[in-house]
Amino acid sequence: MTGLWQAQHEANRKAAEPLAVRMRPRNLQEFVGQEHFLGEGKLLRRMLAADRLTSVIFYGPPGVGKTSLAEVIALHTQRRFESASAAEIGVAELRRVLDTARRSLETDGVRTIFFLDEIHRFSRAQQDVLLGDVERGVVTLIGATTENPFFAVNAPLVSRSQIFQFEPLTEEQIATLIRRAMQDPDRGYGRLNIQVSDEAIAHWARVSDGDARRALAALEVAVLSGGKDTGRVKTGKRDHPADQDQPLVIDLDAAEQSIQRKALVYDPTGDQHYDCASALIKSMRGSDPDAAVYWLARMLESGEDPRFIARRIAILASEDIGNADPQALCVAAAAYEVTERIGMPECQLTLAQAAIYMATAPKSNASAAAIWQASKDVKDHRTVPVPRPLRDGHYPAAQKLGNAQGYQYAHNSPTGYVPQEYLGVDKSYYQPTDRGYEQQIGAYLDWVRQQKDSQTPKSD
Repeated sequence: MTGLWQAQHEANRKAAEPLAVRMRPRNLQEFVGQEHFLGEGKLLRRMLAADRLTSVIFYGPPGVGKTSLAEVIALHTQRRFESASAAEIGVAELRRVLDTARRSLETDGVRTIFFLDEIHRFSRAQQDVLLGDVERGVVTLIGATTENPFFAVNAPLVSRSQIFQFEPLTEEQIATLIRRAMQDPDRGYGRLNIQVSDEAIAHWARVSDGDARRALAALEVAVLSGGKDTGRVKTGKRDHPADQDQPLVIDLDAAEQSIQRKALVYDPTGDQHYDCASALIKSMRGSDPDAAVYWLARMLESGEDPRFIARRIAILASEDIGNADPQALCVAAAAYEVTERIGMPECQLTLAQAAIYMATAPKSNASAAAIWQASKDVKDHRTVPVPRPLRDGHYPAAQKLGNAQGYQYAHNSPTGYVPQEYLGVDKSYYQPTDRGYEQQIGAYLDWVRQQKDSQTPKSD
């Protein structure tokens, strides 16, 4: 009776599993995506082929196969598989896992893979218990995290692990997984008479935003809710079409009703925040207004603070445009002021205008390069004293020190320029380009040099 009871419990558990769990790959051939490290000849595939898997950390967004690949690897390598969540496992449970892994290795020669989800939540005490056995190879650790491990995971674990970054699945890969679930007779819906339109599949592939779990959940909702079919009959754990001669039709409308508007993966303090900000800045610097507007929209739709974006635009106006278009800084300052005063959603119009202006303005980092080099000289070299003619001479005792003596007031010259030494050393920090307004600046500086050469007495 005990065996029958256990079998019934196992059957009930299997029946309750969602489609995304049932359709997890059973081997490397069924795994979809991540060809950049799992394709033929790539690093992880080579490690598995040589049976030289070391501890690894899988890092990437939800629904891209981190847990699935860990389970596939355990089957592929014929190793024991233990799994836990770092947010739930305690030191006592961790010691039990390690003791069991040690006995398995010593008695049977079978190694253990320990899959640790949410590894970024691993505490220092847990790490101290685990590190030794990881280093000795008692267990092979596979950690999974949605956060950048170089910032979120303790350094000793990172240094002992190979990092593999998972990318969101493409629309084609998502469509492949949906069709596989429709055709699989045992784990999916291959035994049902279902007709899913190409438009419905394309919609799920697009809206799921690279998350296979969301796409398969949408298919499951559409099937179990009947698609466009209203004749349902309860058959145990799941609904099935009442008349199998009449197909269950899932068109675009049914697909749209089976999945919510996509939730953007965006942590305002994590990788997505910095990556999108970097993309926005580089798009403006690279003179691509379309890309700049897209990344701006991505950040705003994800809940980014618009004042942060306005600050980045202002920095770019000086760093990457500078004097090639001095008006850019005025636009950036106005955009920040408007953003600060009116907020979202109206300030998105101002930010878009400013981002497009920056992207289409002529570019020069000459002024930025000038201050960077001058700052380096100030920090790394001997301090240059202020020439006496330039020193403050407004107080009475200044004349006794010789301050301001010999200073020539430029406006006393009809040209507005007199030759005078303002630095005391031969340095050239600002090198204007020939782009935008800097072309006029360069012409003026050429004239200044000519005036200096013509008015400076020649030495014998």
